[in-house]
Amino acid sequence: MKGKILILGSGPNRIGQGIEFDYACVHAVFAAQEEGYETVMVNCNPETVSTDYDTADRLYFEPIVLEHVLAIIEREKPTGVVLQFGGQTPLKLALPLKEEGVKILGTSPESIDKAEDRELFRKLVIDLGLKQPESGTAKSRDEALQVAQKIGFPVLVRPSYVLGGRAMRIVYDERDLFEYLEEAVSVSYERPILIDKYLQDSVELDVDAVADGEDVLIGAVMEHIEEAGVHSGDSAASIPPYTLEEEIIEKVKEQSRKVARALEVKGLINLQFAVSKGEVYVLEVNPRASRTVPFVSKSIGYPLAKLATKVALGRKLRELVPEVFDLLERGENHVASDFVPKNRKIYTVKEVVFPWNRFPEVDPILGPEMKSTGEVMGIDEDFGLAFYKAQLAAGNRLPDRGNVFVSVADRDKGKIVDLVKGFIALGFKVFATTGTHRFLKSKGIETEHILKISEGRPHVVDYITNGQIHLIINTPTGKREVSDAYFIRRAAVQYGVAYTTTVRGGYAILRAIESYRKLKERGQTPKVYPIQDLSERDRGEN
Repeated sequence: MKGKILILGSGPNRIGQGIEFDYACVHAVFAAQEEGYETVMVNCNPETVSTDYDTADRLYFEPIVLEHVLAIIEREKPTGVVLQFGGQTPLKLALPLKEEGVKILGTSPESIDKAEDRELFRKLVIDLGLKQPESGTAKSRDEALQVAQKIGFPVLVRPSYVLGGRAMRIVYDERDLFEYLEEAVSVSYERPILIDKYLQDSVELDVDAVADGEDVLIGAVMEHIEEAGVHSGDSAASIPPYTLEEEIIEKVKEQSRKVARALEVKGLINLQFAVSKGEVYVLEVNPRASRTVPFVSKSIGYPLAKLATKVALGRKLRELVPEVFDLLERGENHVASDFVPKNRKIYTVKEVVFPWNRFPEVDPILGPEMKSTGEVMGIDEDFGLAFYKAQLAAGNRLPDRGNVFVSVADRDKGKIVDLVKGFIALGFKVFATTGTHRFLKSKGIETEHILKISEGRPHVVDYITNGQIHLIINTPTGKREVSDAYFIRRAAVQYGVAYTTTVRGGYAILRAIESYRKLKERGQTPKVYPIQDLSERDRGEN
């Protein structure tokens, strides 16, 4: 044996940090063992594979806190510690461990701090000549108002040091901002709030990459199906992107490489971007495994966490995956991934699973605060069918005929014209509440008017209860009070009616139903694509 490698897990599963990191930790254990190291796993969750008795060579069932980790290091005397696979929890220990003389394998604690510290990261992005949304910090109520007014509403507000987007909110005016400051957070010099310009109508992208300090390989560029502003852990996503031009995707890949090289990343890195009016904005960078690593690894046929571990132990990417570099040098890689050949025409769609039925009073709406508890994946050569399969796997059966209820916020009304026309062309009957009904009528689109709860009966919830509504498209107004929309969304959960709270989600559903209907008309059923076959075909082994 070359020595011991200590790997820190993510601790207890909770919303914002869950089982996806356990997947990465287990692959890290396997990779270190393949490289001839004895592995020591530190974690404290009995529901994980990393804490199985036969995964690592040695297991410490202990909390991921500095005192316990240092005691284990003193006892085991490992060659080094790997902390980029357990999410945010072990990442926070990077600098404290370094100060205690512990060797951190992979990306250095200084580089981790540069990505995690807001001001250091902002300077890095500016130095690289990249764009990011305007932002500021506030240590008082008055300062928060000044920053928000300077940036311009709407803004995204959040406390410092949060996990899974907890207490994040999009605020549209001063009243919303003051309500947020009173209800959600306390603002002080010790706990300032962060305020970012919210890029409306933008498309959000996630990138998972692995770097060895010299070469940077893009695992995948994922296009979020929901609008920017929905937490990345709650948004469905497509590999490859399904609406963006190749030029934009190449720009995102190049910016990802720039950032990874500037941070001298050795291992995994996750980057989040927004595309607004043809411009690419850097939102966030995490020099660690992200929750999408399992999804990306299965989509491209390469275990990114294993590769990242071997890189952290000193191996080079060109040595580990020479066939990928051969593809790159011949220009045959797919535009959205350095690992996949251009001739592969496969979409993989990630959809998330929510626990709404276990929390009967929670508003089942998507936003900056993460609420999902799992995810599933759909695969097909057609994006619509891949999305349809992902919905089916998540327990959302999309109707191929029937009645659609549409009620959207004023800011979204202009975006639904083609959406509603698409459903009508498929033979759906469209119901709408007063404002949406009047708007669509002004555009020459006839819909069936339906009453709100406050307007009498039978109202929209009566229709849902009676099984007369088969799909709901309902976007939030931004107001926080309990409203008709809240009862509509709760009724959808209670009676198992498919629904979306974003316009982009509505268009994805339309494409899914169109694709499924065409398949049915040909007398066919959706094809099954085993993941193992995909990875073998990509590598020319099939």
